[in-house]
Amino acid sequence: MRLRKLTALAMVSAMTVALAGCGSSDKAGETKKAAEATGPVELNVVSTYAGEDGNAQNYQDAIAAWQKETGNKVKDASATADETFKTRVTTDFETGSEADVLFYFTGVDANSFVEQGKVVSIDEIRAEYPDYAKNMKDDMFPTSPVDGKAYAVPVNGYWEGMFVNKEVLEKAGVEVPTKDTTWAEFLDICQKIKDAGYTPIAASLQEIPHYWFEFAILNNNKLDVHATVPKSADEEIGKAWVNGLEDIKALYEKGFYPDNTLTATDAETFQLFADDKAAFLIDGSWKIGGIKEAVKDIENFTVTHVPGSKADGLRKTSETISGISSGYYITKKAWEDPAKREAAVKFIEYMTTDEQVTKFSIATLAATALNNGISTEGADLTALEKDAVTFTSEFTGVTGAVQDNLSEAQREPIFGEMAAIVKGETSAKDAVEAVLELVKEDE
Repeated sequence: MRLRKLTALAMVSAMTVALAGCGSSDKAGETKKAAEATGPVELNVVSTYAGEDGNAQNYQDAIAAWQKETGNKVKDASATADETFKTRVTTDFETGSEADVLFYFTGVDANSFVEQGKVVSIDEIRAEYPDYAKNMKDDMFPTSPVDGKAYAVPVNGYWEGMFVNKEVLEKAGVEVPTKDTTWAEFLDICQKIKDAGYTPIAASLQEIPHYWFEFAILNNNKLDVHATVPKSADEEIGKAWVNGLEDIKALYEKGFYPDNTLTATDAETFQLFADDKAAFLIDGSWKIGGIKEAVKDIENFTVTHVPGSKADGLRKTSETISGISSGYYITKKAWEDPAKREAAVKFIEYMTTDEQVTKFSIATLAATALNNGISTEGADLTALEKDAVTFTSEFTGVTGAVQDNLSEAQREPIFGEMAAIVKGETSAKDAVEAVLELVKEDE
């Protein structure tokens, strides 16, 4: 914390703020009138509801409905949440090109623009709009690691699991893994799938390695410390990171990933799974909708637990990664624009009504922060969605993703160098130490 000296200038500033506060009600009214007087408003909006995200279409439908209802326009620039997208968002803030409304992550990925004061806190918004996001449980609002304040309105949470192409498993003569399947048994299943001429694991290690990174580490770790960034590669948590990367390397050496896993895009490896050429796909709850749209017969697909630890006392197969890590932000740029402030608030309020959140949550069967919760009663669920309900009911413990506590730059020595790690050009320990060195530099 920085020490501050109270100077005469500071005292005058404080008095000015206090006097301004006396007229805050009038100021709020003026802002609203200004917004109304300008007529239709165009909001620049960026989200992760794109690509294979299960709610991409729901998001577009909601935007269309809001535009029709209000007469306002949305200039949407949503994209799949990969590292390139995160870089783009960061760069936009650095260059003053940020959106008016942003649906984005709430962990370390958002630190830079929170530190720069470029997004508005929930408390500040509620000072002018007291009912803002009041349909949500305040204790479930994600808070920023920077100052402990909430900046984003959560829509729904997530879980991560292993989607399964049952047709591939049947042709390979193996059973669907369960909550009791061990890592050793999983390796045996993968070998049989490979021997049958199929790819065991659909994954692009060059573009989206983080799902396997999380579970490989968690398999060598205890649930309650998984989200903790280690101080060194030699302490217990650090060793779990090294061992996890070694396990990913072993899967690569066994040929369990696609032949082009180090050059293919996530979309290309997903297509192997959808086209009955690959058996397993680790992804998040949001992927359900994408699978429904991409496959010929949804009955051939299910979701199960990522097989667990090789040793006692470490992760159980029924423990997973889950939480609420994204939400809607209003940027300072939009907040300080009288024409856009009201529109930005109303847009987020529309996108986070009980009706919309329920629709989005059912699409991915994810957690929600709604006060009233959601119900799937009467919902027309597919076989995959029904299996997801059973899957989530079997969780015996959850943890957040540790990558959310690392910045994009800090993740680079692992995520950006996964090819070198699995090919043995960079040791797992060296990669972990490179990440932790960047963490130390930023402390």
